[in-house]
This record gives sequence, structure tokens and C-alpha cells, in this order.
Amino acid sequence: MEKLRINEVAPRDGLQSQPRQVSCDDKLRLISALVDAGVAAIEATSFVSPKAVPQMADASELFPRLPDPQRIRYSALVPNERGLERAHQAGVREFAVVLSATETMNRRNINMGLPEATNVCASTLAAGIGTGMTGKAYVAVAFACPFEGLVAEDRVIDLTERMFAAGAVEVVIADTIGAAAPRAVGKLLHHAVRRFGAERLSLHLHDTRGFALANAWAAMEEGIRGFDTSVGGLGGCPFAPGAAGNLATEDLVLMAEQCGFDTGIDIAKLRLAMAVATSITGASLGGRTAQWLCAEDARRLKNVEQKAGD
Repeated sequence: MEKLRINEVAPRDGLQSQPRQVSCDDKLRLISALVDAGVAAIEATSFVSPKAVPQMADASELFPRLPDPQRIRYSALVPNERGLERAHQAGVREFAVVLSATETMNRRNINMGLPEATNVCASTLAAGIGTGMTGKAYVAVAFACPFEGLVAEDRVIDLTERMFAAGAVEVVIADTIGAAAPRAVGKLLHHAVRRFGAERLSLHLHDTRGFALANAWAAMEEGIRGFDTSVGGLGGCPFAPGAAGNLATEDLVLMAEQCGFDTGIDIAKLRLAMAVATSITGASLGGRTAQWLCAEDARRLKNVEQKAGD
């Protein structure tokens, strides 16, 4: 059975914009539940400015306490070499940089133009790799920008190439605001896979218009096997107006299983992790399949009760 690689981003991308402050202990509860469900790769936190993203202020406290660090592939986002240094001190072995594909998004997000942001990401990758860490890169707003509209495919390919040249082992193409549709996803990834190889690429999707699962399938058709997801669809983007939650982990796991792919994730235990996420955030969570899964629970319970009464 062919494997699908799922990188769970709820502890970082999912929590970063939540209005309720989540404690370090509660984050560890969520991460432990995800590990128990069989999640093997988790984006745990980000070493960004606490003033910019208060929810991530405990990154240095959290990372050394992560469960089963020898088995689980934990990563952390870093914005620059200063964040990289903090991450290295905390014991991070895999880090990610984020490069937005448009001038305006970079200026709104990190107060840099596109050329400067590209150089900062490249130098941060080089610095981290020089210390023995593994680096990957995100190309954000790869399909559309909330400020500039549609993004040229050639620009995304060029920025992806720049990140690989700087030493990234993986580049994650990100539909940051959930603006892509399956045809656009398939077209861009068809060219990216031919240029760089499917095994070096992953996809990060948001479900703003309900297209995330369809977009994931379009990517799978082009050979992509790596995806960022967030349990319960938890997430958003504080710097991208209109961005909704991420592709829900349970949605992709369920579709993958029914289409013959192995994720290594137990969906029943994953739903327990979703219950933890709901508890610690106070948010109403659940992907596109949540209603069906609840109906299945009710059906199974009814069958059990009927058998007990026979």
C-alpha cells in the first residue's frame, strides 16, 4: 500500500491565531494525543517574535518537553537567523523558513520586499544547515495573494528553485488563503514535479472555500505524497485576511484510506486529539467529514445496543 506523508501543523499553524491563549502544558496534551494517534511528523511551534505571535511565546519551553523525540519528526518555523539561533538552543533538529511569493505579502508579514525576504530565507537555510540542522522552505501564497491577486506560476517555480539551491531538503507549496482550485493546483504541481521531483515537494492547503480536499486529490494525481494538515481543521493565518482553517487531518486520512493509501494514523484516536484541541481552544472544530463520522458513531452505538438487547 502506497504511503501518504502527513505533517500535522495544528500545534503551530493551528494555534497561532487562536484568541484564547493556550498553555504549554495544554499544547503538550494535544501533541501527545496526536502522537498516540500515529502522527509521525508534527510542526510543533515557531521561534518568532512573541510580540507578533503571542501564542508561540513558549517555544523554548515547549520544544525540549516534546514526547518521543527520537521517533517523531518534529519541526519548528523560524523567520530569520535570530529565530534559528533560539531554535538551535532549544534542540530543534528540523526547521522551516517561510517565503511569500509576492512583494506585498512579504511587506505586510515581515516588512521586507520579495528580494530581501528571499535572501533572508536563503541565508537562514544556509546557517541552519551549517549547524547540522535540516531545513525546509515554504513558498506561501503560491496560488493567490490577498493583496496582489493571482500569482504567476513561473514565480513560484523560480522561488522553489531558489530555496532548493539554498539547501532546503523539501519545499512546501502553500495555498495560504485557500484561494486555489483543483485545476490550478494540478497545473502548477505538474510542472513542479517534472522540475524537482515529487518526493521533494509537499502541499499546504487551507479550506476557505471548501476546496482543500479536492485540491489534495489534484496534487495526489500529480504524484504528491506529502501534505500539511491540521486536526479538526484548526487554524487560519493572522497575516492573511480571509484565510480559514487548514485542511483537516481527519478528512485527508479518511479519503486516503478509502483510496488505498496508508497514513499510519488511527482515525478514532485522531478524533480524541480533536477533542483535546476543542477543549483547549474553545473553538468549534471538525473537518468536512465530521458530521458523517458522528453519524457513524451513532449507528455503531445503536447496533451495539440492539445486539445487547437480543
